[in-house]
Amino acid sequence: MTPASLARALRAGAMICLLTGCATRSVDVSPTQQDPGAFAGWDCERLFDESDRVQLRAADVAYAVDARVGNNMVALSIGAAVFWPALLAMRPDGPEAQELATLKGRFEALRVAQAQRGCGAPPEMMSAARAATLPVAAGERFVYEDRVPWRGAPRELGMRVLNLKRDQIEFAVDLAGQPMAGLWRQDLAGNTQLDGRTPLIAWRRLLKPDLQLGQVLVGELHAADDQGMPARLRGQVVALGVQTVAARAFDVAVIELFGDAPTGESGSTRINGVMAVDRGSGVLLRLELRCANPAFSLRRRLMRVEPPPG
Repeated sequence: MTPASLARALRAGAMICLLTGCATRSVDVSPTQQDPGAFAGWDCERLFDESDRVQLRAADVAYAVDARVGNNMVALSIGAAVFWPALLAMRPDGPEAQELATLKGRFEALRVAQAQRGCGAPPEMMSAARAATLPVAAGERFVYEDRVPWRGAPRELGMRVLNLKRDQIEFAVDLAGQPMAGLWRQDLAGNTQLDGRTPLIAWRRLLKPDLQLGQVLVGELHAADDQGMPARLRGQVVALGVQTVAARAFDVAVIELFGDAPTGESGSTRINGVMAVDRGSGVLLRLELRCANPAFSLRRRLMRVEPPPG
């Protein structure tokens, strides 16, 4: 976890405790003890991958709790690192408390197993073997036709892959060849990083790894200026399959989207659309959003993939 994301998590946990009186309640959910010996024979890469999976699931549970109670306070970044005290300080109960306890116990057992094998810290960059399985490579430029709002004039949006990291992909973004401020960061499911991002519509905690047909999704959509309240989105996976897009084969998941976008202090309006992403990398292939609020209206589709420079 980066210092900035750690600080956000600490602030979120502290604020929740101040509002709910849970200064010492982060210990209420105790880890369910698990045997590190269950991971005997696992190599370091497999141990790291399972730790990532456990933390991502814990973040999903925390987000579901936060969305249900309406706090909207948990500062969850993309990627695999989570700050466990902030999650447990949310005072989850019932099945969610039990699941977090199980996940925390498994995470601690994995850390012991990693130490026993002398694994050291997880690598920052994606392994070459894993990167070779993705339909995206460092240096490539993904070029989209972008229309904002939905019926607006087309413009060329470029996203060049800077880094393939263990748990996320970083892009440099340009509009008609002119660099935009900040980086675009997404996890391998396709969820985007809000902090330091480019001024584009972004989605948070919406997509899941290994999307399945019929799966129901819940998340947030943030406007390009990120000044107002986010739109609340639901989605359902309506189609899966290998498709050729921009002369490249992708393992595509098509998701129908619907929800409510803010129009003022208390008003809202409907939002609906469709999204297509690559299931292996989370790379966006198509996004269409129709909404009376122009901040949540756009069309974006992948037109071509350019090779790395040189």
